Amino acid sequence: MNLQEIVDTLELTSYTTPKDYKDIIPSSGYSSDLLSCVMAGAEKRSLWVTLQSHGNIIAVASLLDLAAVIITEGAVPDPLMVEKANEENVILLGTSKPTFYIIGKLWEMGLRNKQEA
Repeated sequence: MNLQEIVDTLELTSYTTPKDYKDIIPSSGYSSDLLSCVMAGAEKRSLWVTLQSHGNIIAVASLLDLAAVIITEGAVPDPLMVEKANEENVILLGTSKPTFYIIGKLWEMGLRNKQEA
């Protein structure tokens, strides 16, 4: 499944400059609000689900070459953060839905970690 299918199905808002998401295929999913856990556990090109909306998520997402970050629970990144994400080619998406809901929907859509595939 590609990122555009995820955006459409989950009705996500794109905070960063929209791209052609059809060519982006997330390798897996990961959820944590602790940056150290994400750095240790998220796979390259995975989709990160978090309620964090501060600038440090850009550094982590860029470092790990993540497919995108979904910010949940109505948290909204500030304009400077969005600008930095655009510079770093980090895709920031958002929703007012709870983290647990988004993860459940991604699971229903078939997004898995490699060890669970």
